[in-house]
Formats: sequence, structure tokens, C-alpha cells
Amino acid sequence: AMAFKPTMLAMSGAAMCLAAAAPNASPPGMIQVPAGTFQMGCGGECPMDDAKPVHSVELDAFWMDETPVTNKQFAEFVDKTKYVTVAERTPKASDYPGVPKDQLKTGSAVFTTKNVDLSDPYAWWVFTEGAYWRHPEGPKSADVVKSKPDYPVVHVTYEDAESYCKWADKTLPTEAQYEYAARGGLVRKKYAWGDELKPHGKWQANIWQGKFPKKDAGEDGYRGVSPVKAFPKNNYGLYDMSGNVWQWCKDWYRPDTYAEQSRAGQKNRNPQGPPSGNDPSEPGTKKRVQRGGSFLCSDQYCVRYLVGSRGRGDIDSGASNLGIRCVRSADGK
Repeated sequence: AMAFKPTMLAMSGAAMCLAAAAPNASPPGMIQVPAGTFQMGCGGECPMDDAKPVHSVELDAFWMDETPVTNKQFAEFVDKTKYVTVAERTPKASDYPGVPKDQLKTGSAVFTTKNVDLSDPYAWWVFTEGAYWRHPEGPKSADVVKSKPDYPVVHVTYEDAESYCKWADKTLPTEAQYEYAARGGLVRKKYAWGDELKPHGKWQANIWQGKFPKKDAGEDGYRGVSPVKAFPKNNYGLYDMSGNVWQWCKDWYRPDTYAEQSRAGQKNRNPQGPPSGNDPSEPGTKKRVQRGGSFLCSDQYCVRYLVGSRGRGDIDSGASNLGIRCVRSADGK
């Protein structure tokens, strides 16, 4: 739809995993994540208050998709259900009072490279008429089902993501499940693979190198989105838990979530997030948590490829760096 508010920001950190028995017989394409307890949140070096304080979280075992949902997988969902994504639906005038009818067009937010003021997080986004998951750069761009079947699907809103997971008999992960799985059993590390950004001189995730947002040097081998298994998996066997595309979580976003969860006496077992969302920077906009960062994350602006970092986004907006990953509980429910 028309009024986009692309992926927003935040940072979290740190985990200590006490592994228990993992579930058995993983469904196809899913990885077993053992039950355990970890320290969720950001340490003293974190510049973002909404990712503090560090607090203990306990999770039951669950299954998680090995990779973000691919174009091929999403195409199967669309073919079988005839689902129409939000970006393909003409916005209703009643949802956008005061917007001229000729501006109510189908499409989504596409990243553009240009010199802009980094203080404006929307400056490098352009609403592109006709852009949607199958043609992510616009109607004249290639059909990614044919050209990039193993790349992550993008331009999905929260409704789209939830609909796909429901069709697959799964759910979106909670924020706690995502961070715990991303850490892969590592104890209080900066990244999903350890404390060093480039161990042995090798890039471990699809992130931005070069001057942001004008030029991506592509030192990691990619400019833009990469195939879902282009970079090493983490210790749990999960790919793209950091970088490449942001991934929706089911939690509503609030900046005080961690403070609330850390209050004395509160038991944080399988936390589901707050009952409603609130982002003081955009009052009235309904936002859910997003995790993992994307190929646009740069140390000049956004370091949300850090394993505990938090993001948030308008539930009605998609973008060319926003995708899906699903989970299922250990008992299959």
C-alpha cells in the first residue's frame, strides 16, 4: 500500500544458554532449537535504551525455519491459496483520509542509492508503484520466482507474514525465540558467530560495506539481497539470522518492554511481548518487532546485525529488505 514506514531501529544483546533436550523429528526445512535459559538484552556498551536492561528468559524447545522464507516457498503458498499481498491491493480511501485518489496506488518501498541526510531514516526509500514480492524492484524488474527462487521473499507486511506461517501450520517467532535461536548457544557474544566481525578475514553475513547509502562496495560478495544459504549457518544450523533481510516477530513493539520484563518477581518463561504497541517516535502507528537486520545495516548508520539488536516496523508496510521466518512449538502445536 501507499503509506510506507520502513524498517526501524534498535539494539539489544547478550545471551547465556542452558541447553536442555531438543525436540525430535524436525519437520522438513526446520531446525531443532533446544529448551534453555539465556540473558536477553544489551550490556553497558549499548547506545539504545529500549534494549536494556539484561534480563533472564526461559524458553521451551521449538522448531525454527532453517532459512528465511524463499521466493519459491512463498510462490507455492500464493499458487495454492490465491493469496494477494498487501502491496498488491489498492489502498482504500477510507484508510487514508485526505490523500488524493490518484495517489492511492499499489506498490511498496524500494531502497534507492543516493546522498542523503542520515538523520532522516526515510530518505533512501522510494514508494515504487507496482513493486511487490514477485517483482521487488517494480513491475519491469525480473520475476524472482524464476530468476531468484532461493532468495528470501521481501515486501511482506505483518499480515502477509502471519498468513504465510498460518498456511504452513506454523507461527511467527517471538522476539525472545528469535534472539535465543540467533545466538545458537553462544554466551554473551556480539554476533551470531562470536565477538569478531570478520573471523579469519571472512564476512559472516550480508551487510553493507562502503559509504552508506550511496555506494555498497559489496565486499561480502553481494550488493543487495543474497541467497538464503550464501553465508555460514550458526551453531544451531540456522542461516541468515543476521543480515540479508529483516524478519517479522509476533511481539508488539514498546521501548519499555525489557524494563517491564526485568521487574523483580516477574517470571519470564516463554514471553509473548506486551499486549499492545507504542512507539513514542511515531504515536498511533501500530508496530511489531523485527529482528536480524538486513543488507542495509552499516556501521555508519545501523549496526543491527548485532545478534541482540531490535527493530520495529509499521504492520501495514513492507520493504525490499523485509522478510519472514516461521517457528513451530516442540509438540507441533
